[in-house]
Amino acid sequence: MKVLKFGGTSVGSVESILSLKAIVEKEAQKQPIIVVVSALGGITDKLIATSLLAQKGDEAWKDEFQAMVERHHKMIDTIITDPRKREQLFNIVDLLFEQLRSIYFGVYLIHDLSKKTQDAIVSYGERLSSNIVATLVQGAKWYDSREFIKTVRKNHKNTLDSELTNRLVRRTFSDLQRISLVPGFISKDRDTDEITNLGRGGSDYTAAIIAAALDAEILEIWTDVDGFMTADPRVIKTAYTIKELSYIEAMELCNFGAKVVYPPTIYPVCVKNIPIRVKNTFNPDGEGSIIKQKVANNDKPIKGISSINGTTPHLHRPGRQRHQRVHGVAGFVRELYVYRRARPGRCGGCRGAQRRVCEGDRDGRHVPHARRERTGYHRRRRREHEEHAGHRRQALRHTRQSRHQHDSVCAGCAADQHLVRR
Repeated sequence: MKVLKFGGTSVGSVESILSLKAIVEKEAQKQPIIVVVSALGGITDKLIATSLLAQKGDEAWKDEFQAMVERHHKMIDTIITDPRKREQLFNIVDLLFEQLRSIYFGVYLIHDLSKKTQDAIVSYGERLSSNIVATLVQGAKWYDSREFIKTVRKNHKNTLDSELTNRLVRRTFSDLQRISLVPGFISKDRDTDEITNLGRGGSDYTAAIIAAALDAEILEIWTDVDGFMTADPRVIKTAYTIKELSYIEAMELCNFGAKVVYPPTIYPVCVKNIPIRVKNTFNPDGEGSIIKQKVANNDKPIKGISSINGTTPHLHRPGRQRHQRVHGVAGFVRELYVYRRARPGRCGGCRGAQRRVCEGDRDGRHVPHARRERTGYHRRRRREHEEHAGHRRQALRHTRQSRHQHDSVCAGCAADQHLVRR
């Protein structure tokens, strides 16, 4: 059994959704599959934008709402050729749109948009698209993911209740159909039964949760690119597809700019050692990228380059297994250097240039002695101080060898500019 997830671009046009149909029906001939779909491309943003117009009391929300209705109707008219199936689907879709319109009208009347209401509104994108795909694909059975993806409120946000969710997923799919169709992203609160979601990009996460709970053979994510690229092809024209990545490499690239996979997706399948294959809906014969535990050919010094706008790009080197925590970025962030101008102060080892790092806290404020003892403050600062002093000694040795002034070789150790490793 395998799980296939199709993103918004894979269901956003007639061409892409027909390609989805061909891919799913072909895969279903080999083994049972579970298909997770996102909302039609751009619909989630449109749902949110329309809700904001309604909140402001702007009559334009009606035009935006009608545009969404017409887009879905046009899609159904084009791809569903059986008159009986088309009529049944129109009834389902029109009922959902009537519910959505009532919610928008309520927001418009009272000028209030709560988190609960917003979550209910954005859920309609996946509920609409999944019913359309379930009708299009021959032999598909539709399941409501709100019945088995459960969240719990923790620290003012919705968090997956993994134990309950895994139990409900196994119960729901105990009698596995040839093709099971599931809306991604949406869920329900365990305690209140209110509609919640797994966050933007949560359809990937839904697919990973199901794959891990059912011990799937593989998780396939179908999108509009051929897989992970060595760099952003819009910036680097010679970028090419990376054939294999480890879970950690994929996680780091995703956390620092690569938008191929929603980062939390990787953890559930990594624990179960289930590979992830990323493929292109518009190029189904392409090899794509495979994410797995061990990578055979890992001899390249740099695996890929990812970046976040407005920050320094991250060069990821393969084989760095120092920090094994996949589901957090904290371990990796320690590998980065933060360059910060230091305030002059008194510190013997640093020649009076880094009191803020060696004696003060992160933002320069004084920390009481008792708290320093209790929190291990001295130990942390001692390590930073020793590391900084070691850097200075190394620079001085280099200066003597090259017969240059220290300041000309390593401005980082000058009195007004230190490189501090955090």
